[in-house]
Amino acid sequence: MIPSPDPVPDAPPPPAPSLEPRQRWRVTFGRAAATGDEVPSGREYIGRWEETLLASGLPVLVLSSERPRIALGAPLPTGCAADAELLEFWLTALRPAWAVREGIESGLPAGHRLASLESIWLGAPALSGQIAAADYEVALDGKITTPELRAAIERTLAAKTLPRERLKGGATKSFDLRPLIVGLEAGDTGVTMRTRIHPELGTGRPDEVVAALGDAMGKPLAIAQTVRRRLLLADELRR
Repeated sequence: MIPSPDPVPDAPPPPAPSLEPRQRWRVTFGRAAATGDEVPSGREYIGRWEETLLASGLPVLVLSSERPRIALGAPLPTGCAADAELLEFWLTALRPAWAVREGIESGLPAGHRLASLESIWLGAPALSGQIAAADYEVALDGKITTPELRAAIERTLAAKTLPRERLKGGATKSFDLRPLIVGLEAGDTGVTMRTRIHPELGTGRPDEVVAALGDAMGKPLAIAQTVRRRLLLADELRR
């Protein structure tokens, strides 16, 4: 009797293809102000965008954590609305702009609107490292005349230092607000400002700038509404 040949072992499955980023998209979007219990934590907010991308039907680059790779421009102050925030994500296959727009708009987080899309070079520097400043429009609550507001702005901009204190990590830290103020102008209902976002100096927050204006005016100022109009990249700030 001829022995039957040993069974040929099944060939191992081919390795899964390595998915590399093929496209990098920058999204400019508006965002309504969130207040009270609606204010998400940083992780929760990123999670909402992850859900949007995963449900978009686009070939989104997913990390080993099974989460899409996302880069947000800069944290938005609590209670602040925004007109032109920035976010970047990556795709593992090429898609036209119209397909990317349709995929994202189908499931945007609540209170968001898509403004524009831009294809970015894959080798461009990280988004967070490029952001250098932000423009805000702050409506003030209460009776304030334009001349006294302009006078307070002049005194604030003329100051060499503006010592302030900020609570961070449960401790109070002193810092100089003046280098973080790029520009201030009196508006019809309040003040417009450009504040710096710096890796070493920190971030100029609109509420702290308004507090400094109140000190210069000799009375506290109340904020009715704050809108971040845009984020500026380093080359835009230089121009």
